[in-house]
Amino acid sequence: MLAVRRASASPTAGRAWQILLLGVLVTIAVIAVSTTPGWRLLDLRLFDFLSTYKPPPKPENSPVIVAIDEPSLAEIGRQWPWPRDLHGELVAALRAAGAKAIGLDIIFAEPSSQVGDSALEAALGPDVVLAGDETVVTSPHADQRVRVEPLLRFQKTGAVTGIASVLLDADGTVRRVPPYADGFASSLLGVADKGAVPALPPGALIQTFGPARHYETVSYYQALRPNEFLPPDFFRDRVVIVGLSMQSAPSIDAGGADAYATSWTLRSRHLVPGAEIQATLYDNLAGKLFVTPAPLPAVALLTAVAALIGCLAVWRGTGWPTLVSGIFAVALTTMVTFLLLALHRVYLPPLGPSLAFAAVAAVQSARDYAAERRLRRTVTRAFSQYVSPVLVERLAADPQQLKLGGERRMLTILFCDVRGFTTISEQMKDDPEGLTLLINRLLNPLSDVILKAGGTIDKYIGDAIMAFWNAPLDDPDHAVHAIQAAEGMLVAVERLNAERLKEAEGTGVTPIPLKIGVGINTGPCVVGNMGSDFRFNYSALGDPVNLAARLEGETKAYGVSILIGEETVKQIGGGIALAELDRITVKGKSQVVAVSTPVAAAQETLTRHRAFVADLQRGAVREDDPRLTSLAGELPQLAGYYQWAKRRAAAPIVDPNKTFVSRT
Repeated sequence: MLAVRRASASPTAGRAWQILLLGVLVTIAVIAVSTTPGWRLLDLRLFDFLSTYKPPPKPENSPVIVAIDEPSLAEIGRQWPWPRDLHGELVAALRAAGAKAIGLDIIFAEPSSQVGDSALEAALGPDVVLAGDETVVTSPHADQRVRVEPLLRFQKTGAVTGIASVLLDADGTVRRVPPYADGFASSLLGVADKGAVPALPPGALIQTFGPARHYETVSYYQALRPNEFLPPDFFRDRVVIVGLSMQSAPSIDAGGADAYATSWTLRSRHLVPGAEIQATLYDNLAGKLFVTPAPLPAVALLTAVAALIGCLAVWRGTGWPTLVSGIFAVALTTMVTFLLLALHRVYLPPLGPSLAFAAVAAVQSARDYAAERRLRRTVTRAFSQYVSPVLVERLAADPQQLKLGGERRMLTILFCDVRGFTTISEQMKDDPEGLTLLINRLLNPLSDVILKAGGTIDKYIGDAIMAFWNAPLDDPDHAVHAIQAAEGMLVAVERLNAERLKEAEGTGVTPIPLKIGVGINTGPCVVGNMGSDFRFNYSALGDPVNLAARLEGETKAYGVSILIGEETVKQIGGGIALAELDRITVKGKSQVVAVSTPVAAAQETLTRHRAFVADLQRGAVREDDPRLTSLAGELPQLAGYYQWAKRRAAAPIVDPNKTFVSRT
């Protein structure tokens, strides 16, 4: 019997608390991990990708780059560093061409020749920004900030000093706006627009506009003689940044002087000259295009929301919809991040929320998978003793097909009992172990036949078996399969009798042959877990069950091994050759039931048998009717039935209210 212990709490409530706890733990873990340097670097890598996917257009009147490049080195014909009087000549030429602000991204911290320094000093003025540098030197004892500025004589000209140092993240990429109040780009903006520089949020990120050489660039030698090499008024009202900028920006592997990786390096694989980085910083400040990183509370809140959505996605179960919802959630989070970046210049990292959702879904999916595997093992262990292996596999694949608590189904029920078991028990009264072994030898092959025919064994009652078909899984041919099982059980008994007879050879003891009777009936029943709150069995209840048991008992009276109810005959629809034997009422029942048994005979013989049964029911058969002998010869499996018919013909009991013979 299949016994299942009922859970003490609602599985739905337990699952809800487990999922909520999982969501809380995942949220805490993701927030904690998101504060680590490695995680922050991953977030910044995502920023590189999203900020360069569809960047905003470069602002109008962006700075012009005057590049100290290979053509200039070749044209000027002097070794770098060039004399400072040449830089003074450049400043004068740019001012004469109408430049409104000039930034020299070159540090003049050490004196050079007197002539050169004097010439540069004479050219400088309030419209010029000179580069400075600030470096933090770290030692085991203290961190020392070293600031390098232009020569004092240059500063006294009114030229502004701007710190041109850039900040590098752990991967060597420039992504953040330097936090210097007197940064090179902010100082240049102050000179050009004569206005206040916008306040920067903590950790402001740089919005890049393109790869290296994206800014309008001219060579140094061209800027020395703009009337000769450049269009008229090329520098008019423009901001000019002078610095090293090679024609072919150096690659990441090759490196290069004053060149750095930026967010665009992810796509271009090339470093960006420092002068162009300063131009990008200028545009970020002038257009307020820098990006504000979302504060940690906002990231934590979005992470918690993503974990909650993950909990809702797995609330009722996991499967392929969980995967689809996971992909959708990650895509939606990324889209929200992109829209915030594009429309509001705020970067809300999508990695943490995406991981929170994925972690909840993955962990719960793993838990559900493990639970399903346990359930499959439980179902397999529980039903492998009662149901055919094929049905066990189907139940294990889809445990939902096993509905607990009872349901109404059309079942075909089979009862099987050993004939003469009392005599066998008496013969073996001094050998109870041998009797148990004999019963097991009989029940094993009978059970095997039932299971192979797709039946479910309800219970063993001593030497009897109750089984049914069409539950827990659907079986459209349940009536046919039950009859086939009954016929197979008869064969199994004959095989066992032959084995026992062979085993008894030479012992002088002839074993009592085993015989069985089988009753089969079909009808609507309630099937499910029946019992108490503490223990229950998977069983079937209903009037058709009782009738099947009664039919099994009637097989002895009719001298046949199998007796089949009328509803079962209707279910098979002529698929199996059957011979009707009688229309009876059984003990405890008032309903008239036509009973039949399977036979192997020609159709003409079955036709004559049906005519004989009709005459017998009308009381029109005499005990000397020749058909009793002829039909018994043609249908030897019904020999016992014709003996019963002969006795019936000799002393019929006719019910005056009915047209059939009723045994009482």
